[in-house]
Amino acid sequence: MAKYETISKHLIQTYPKDFIRFTFEQDDVEVLDILDTEQIRVGTQHTDSLIRAHIEGKEALIHYKFQTTDDSSMPLRMIGYIGYVFEHHDLPIYSNVIYLRRNAGRRDPGRYIQDIHGCRVLIEYKVIRLSEIEGQDILEGGPSGLFPFAPLMKRPDRIDSEAWLHQCVDATNALPLDESIKVDLLGRLMILSGLEYDPTLINRILSQEGLMDAIMRESSFAQYIKQEGIEEDIE
Repeated sequence: MAKYETISKHLIQTYPKDFIRFTFEQDDVEVLDILDTEQIRVGTQHTDSLIRAHIEGKEALIHYKFQTTDDSSMPLRMIGYIGYVFEHHDLPIYSNVIYLRRNAGRRDPGRYIQDIHGCRVLIEYKVIRLSEIEGQDILEGGPSGLFPFAPLMKRPDRIDSEAWLHQCVDATNALPLDESIKVDLLGRLMILSGLEYDPTLINRILSQEGLMDAIMRESSFAQYIKQEGIEEDIE
């Protein structure tokens, strides 16, 4: 599942303001820096994406972790992430876990509590399950950086999964962006959709729209796709 988390991390670092505005549901956001998490480890884990920003005029860190599967140890892991980052940067930190797969993260409480003999510890983080986000809201006015995740979101009633994937592809292709940016977004949408959709269906829809060749030829992500053998998953 590392490829999905890699793609997600790249998107959040390319469109940090889009994700922060989505997380906080507000526009008063100024991105200051994308921190180099390759130098920050907890055990053998990177701290995923760490963004320094002004939220309502106050400097803070926003931490994002992407997860594809259930992990009962997530609260303990988040203690490590949050504590390490806070110690090294001495800034308020907003920590978020985004679950990509539809059934993942159902039992994540979003907090760790210890309360023994007067020694109380409370660590809280935000749990975001994409399957609970209204995908239509994103397609109708959400930030473009989130479009590749739309197929994993909640689809409108009375729209089946194939029609929804088609709608997500069409909406992304209709974005008023430079062609190279649009093709890159479609390439990422193509791969992330593999978490929920049959590879042959993804391939068929993109080919029907005449987009597959452009993605593999023009997307800056195409080389990664080829190196990882991802194109084999959708043929």
